[in-house]
Amino acid sequence: MPQIPEKIHELTVGQVSARSGAAVSALHFYESKGLISSRRTSGNQRRYTRDTLRRVAFVRAAQRVGIPLATIRDALAELPEERTPTHEDWARLSEAWRSELDERIKQLNRLRDHLTDCIGCGCLSLDSCVLSNPDDAFGERMAGSRLMVERGRGRRG
Repeated sequence: MPQIPEKIHELTVGQVSARSGAAVSALHFYESKGLISSRRTSGNQRRYTRDTLRRVAFVRAAQRVGIPLATIRDALAELPEERTPTHEDWARLSEAWRSELDERIKQLNRLRDHLTDCIGCGCLSLDSCVLSNPDDAFGERMAGSRLMVERGRGRRG
């Protein structure tokens, strides 16, 4: 991994890519989505501040746990512009997602626990299948097969 001297305060897209492990195309995509920013040189080359490395690491970690990019962008907008984010800044942002991640874990555990039964059964009945219809959410309105027909006609429940 290339070392960047401390006196250099701006990085090229190649340097950010090499240090972060993110492809150059991913960095361009992150920038287009407002997750990171750069300035342009007189030769129209991108230059990133050093704190971009932490932002990219945060984006990639959040993506790995399934946080949507819009949510990541909103979180990054809360970070201070005038200073490098601290450990406390990052902890505050990640804590806000804890309940969402706990719910995802709960759903994945349910999927794991019922997957064998579901594959063995093969019915995927909306009126009783815990995978297609968690907590029988559709059963309050009508039977599953009827609900599937209505969805096919473009009506949503």
